[in-house]
Amino acid sequence: MRVVVALGGNALQRRGEAMTADNQRANVKIAAKQLAAVTRLGHNLVMCHGNGPQVGLLGLQNDAYARLVDSTVTPYPLDVLGAQTEGMIGYMIEQELGNELPFEVPIATILTQTEVDPKDPAFANPTKFVGPVYTKEEGDKLMADRGWIVKADGDYYRRVVPSPKPKRIFEMRPIRWLIEKGVVVVAAGGGGIPTMYDDTGKTLVGVEAVIDKDLTSALLAREIDADYFVIATDVASVFVGWGTPDAKAIKMAHPDEMDKLGFAAGSMGPKVDAACEFARLTGKRAVIGALEDIEKIVKGEAGTIITTEVNGIVWY
Repeated sequence: MRVVVALGGNALQRRGEAMTADNQRANVKIAAKQLAAVTRLGHNLVMCHGNGPQVGLLGLQNDAYARLVDSTVTPYPLDVLGAQTEGMIGYMIEQELGNELPFEVPIATILTQTEVDPKDPAFANPTKFVGPVYTKEEGDKLMADRGWIVKADGDYYRRVVPSPKPKRIFEMRPIRWLIEKGVVVVAAGGGGIPTMYDDTGKTLVGVEAVIDKDLTSALLAREIDADYFVIATDVASVFVGWGTPDAKAIKMAHPDEMDKLGFAAGSMGPKVDAACEFARLTGKRAVIGALEDIEKIVKGEAGTIITTEVNGIVWY
């Protein structure tokens, strides 16, 4: 079975945790142990990952250099920072996953460019969280000092940037070639490097944006004809009434029923949208669940399964 697993950026860099290379590697090591189980079950694994915390940190480092060291240096744009995070995170995943799997299992990271529409309404309404978390006071100061847009993310505040929808993944052919050779592929990191064609329609250029990794992962899963699409996050399943005494966990649901529930755009919403899109367009299963349950998720024993095989909602 061909399985695409989309791993959240916050699973690689925990909320409130110091954003050090050692901490990120420790989290990647935990993820690698779980992801190795998918390959050991005999499945062909394709892995995607988020990069929100990482791309935000690189942005801060770039900004600090320009302000404190050399004001003539313009901070690198988000597309370039996205490419840097694909290499950085891909390197760690390859190494730690390689330490879990037999030497004979090949692993490769593909720098992935994703096309977006320059007329996408997301450019007028930034919603994608990037970078570390702040208190409200820190967020307000950043908005005043740097002109950022900062919004609430749970109990914290974070910078938000445009998150246009993915139209096309340019590296699909080499990704397919690697999969056909049995390679564990890491691709579409951070939703892919955001790109679009200029006014001439002939020249591809980078874009100041961060594409939602779940939507790009769903597109990738469809393009490679995946049998199963897994969105690994930090909760065991999708809940209705999360954080309230009446919270209920969803075991299985039809995409149309999930659409009716309405999930927050800044948290579970994009994950649910991506899972519903995959299930609706392919007739196959998409699952949202906890990384530590990945083996059970792939076996169909955990997480929230979104599928056209059922009508309505089945609760845990």
